Amino acid sequence: MSNVNEYKDIVAYHPGYYIADIIEDMEISQAEFATRMGTTAKTLSQLINGQANISNDLAKKLSTMLGTSVEVWQNLQNTYDQKLIEIQHAKDVDAQAELAKEIDYKYFVDVIGLPIARSINEKVANLCKYFKVADLRIMLQPDFLVNFRSSASCNNEKNIINSRAWIQTAINISKSIETKPYNAEKLKGYLPELRGMTVKKPEEFLPRMREIFAECGVAFVLLPHLKNSGVNGAVKWVSEDRVVLAMNNRGLDADKFWFSLFHEIKHVLQQKIKTVFISSTVEEMKDINDKLEIEADKFATNYLISPADYKRLVPTRYTSDDEIVEFAKRIGIHPGIVAGRLQHEGVIAQNRCSKLKEKYVIEIKHIA
Repeated sequence: MSNVNEYKDIVAYHPGYYIADIIEDMEISQAEFATRMGTTAKTLSQLINGQANISNDLAKKLSTMLGTSVEVWQNLQNTYDQKLIEIQHAKDVDAQAELAKEIDYKYFVDVIGLPIARSINEKVANLCKYFKVADLRIMLQPDFLVNFRSSASCNNEKNIINSRAWIQTAINISKSIETKPYNAEKLKGYLPELRGMTVKKPEEFLPRMREIFAECGVAFVLLPHLKNSGVNGAVKWVSEDRVVLAMNNRGLDADKFWFSLFHEIKHVLQQKIKTVFISSTVEEMKDINDKLEIEADKFATNYLISPADYKRLVPTRYTSDDEIVEFAKRIGIHPGIVAGRLQHEGVIAQNRCSKLKEKYVIEIKHIA
């Protein structure tokens, strides 16, 4: 260990650095200086080499021996300690800067209202404050917010930190949403009304949807997509009486929107308080609870189009658009959801039914 620590333009001088100069000026050996000071040669050597700090006792001995105040030596130690903190902070910021470059900072300026940053260091500071972390690297830790599938190929820090940034943003925004205590039975009772909203426009169903969720103890957050996050939706319990259900507005085909919504609703109803569910487009980042995911997929599929109704349709690759529209009308659901189901199951070609698969346009204004 050296008695001088440097990083970029920051230099920290240990008190031992000055003691070494004094010994040289006195033209005596370290052993003799130690004797005159009333300490051991080992203690003095550690002090000179920056391996030990100046105690109050050593500061008193030095002040008496050299005719200085005790505060001189205490201040040298304090200054050194502060400089070490400054150096470590600079190193930490530089390490975090590489992570910050992977995050679309403009997203947080436009959506959340974070201040425009003049430097990467400001970006790091602003993001840490918003995410409530001491270091951006903490967001890469396995136990931060959500556990992903363990895989040798799951080393994409860009996807991981952006997915967690998106989830944390949803959690932060949810704090401004007032909800009643969670009530599973009430939520189940509203499911038919939510399903019936599939035939309405977003500007009609979104306000009512938010009311329903809030009434049931669910803070519903719809966020713009964050580049490289790979997140379609997430469910996180913030207490036993309150849960956050978050979705993004990327690629909002009606069928994908409603399937994703009912998928997340099932995760809410599963009521796994200690589990964060994440729906992701990145395979290695999907939730580790396979059984619960399969259950949520099955629920969304069968609630939107019941097995009995689907059987009555008797779908084939020859099923026409008019037949799909008529069937959707009979069961009170958006025809795009029916078309999407048939495409997903390989019954009809992916390039079919483009006119039936409505794409929602949901503008999300500044939500700070």
